[in-house]
Amino acid sequence: MPGRTSGCGGTGRRNRFRALSDEHRRSVMTELAADHSDSERGCNSFNLPISKQTQTHHFRVLREAGLIDEIDYGNRKGIRLRRTAIEKRFPGLLALLEAGPPDGTAPH
Repeated sequence: MPGRTSGCGGTGRRNRFRALSDEHRRSVMTELAADHSDSERGCNSFNLPISKQTQTHHFRVLREAGLIDEIDYGNRKGIRLRRTAIEKRFPGLLALLEAGPPDGTAPH
């Protein structure tokens, strides 16, 4: 049975917003927010122009901030958005992420 890890512990609001301050983590969250079926995604399914080690770091930050769950299958990990928890604590945050930047520019 796969192991689940989540960062829903004692992390604060500051950690969640700090997690979203990075353009790559915001990009992951935007993709996850746009998928309203909340399907599980593989870590390598995100088109991030960064090394695998850096991707691992970014997913850990998002998990520790309580924004995603990671499902450990041993040789791979699945990522799932914690939509219900996010919407409960920060109503409208996911809609803002989906809408993108106010000036219409996309992250690099």
